Amino acid sequence: MSIRVAVVDDQALVRGGFAAVLDLQDDIEVVAEAGDGAAAVEIARAHRPDVILMDIRMPEMDGLTATRAIVDSADWPVKVLILTTFDPDEYVYEALRAGASGFVLKDISPEDLVAAVRTLTDGGALLAPSVTRRLISRFATPPTLDPAVVARIDRLTAREREVLIALASGLSNIEIAEGLFVGAATVKSHVSSILTKLGLTNRAQAVAFAYESGMIKPGGSDLGS
Repeated sequence: MSIRVAVVDDQALVRGGFAAVLDLQDDIEVVAEAGDGAAAVEIARAHRPDVILMDIRMPEMDGLTATRAIVDSADWPVKVLILTTFDPDEYVYEALRAGASGFVLKDISPEDLVAAVRTLTDGGALLAPSVTRRLISRFATPPTLDPAVVARIDRLTAREREVLIALASGLSNIEIAEGLFVGAATVKSHVSSILTKLGLTNRAQAVAFAYESGMIKPGGSDLGS
């Protein structure tokens, strides 16, 4: 079965380029395109794609508002993949909180774009760990800690806290497993338990929670290259 993808960007050339790259793949089908957030919500409901590539800065309705609207109302397991130029884009962090599942840079190579869509569909690790670390570090200002958010940490075991901190630092399941000397399947089980206990929907929201709860500080990890 093909991975159904929708591409949302207000620049027709960018949108068409992403769509062309993805449509060349035997296992990926671009089912719809949109040039603004309002249209994105409409095509999401009409076509029920597995993955939506979503730009943030668009007319009519921005990608953040569209992401929240789509994720909150979806009755199917849609994944929203944020497109960013990596300019100072403070909305990227908010997109995580709105339910986005990861990021790709607009200058991503065709091969990496295809791999990103496949990885996200397979429920793999949060995409591009180095990008995740850089984005979070750059755009997440140290929050005023909400006692109710901090209290939710108590729901986690000591090992689950270790896994969450490693996840928020941009590590993949395999890297976390190697660091904790456990199997990748064990890490996957821990991540699932973390999401359930914290009432979160995906790994991206777990990253946001780690920062909002003070478990990890912006700029406190190795940012990679």
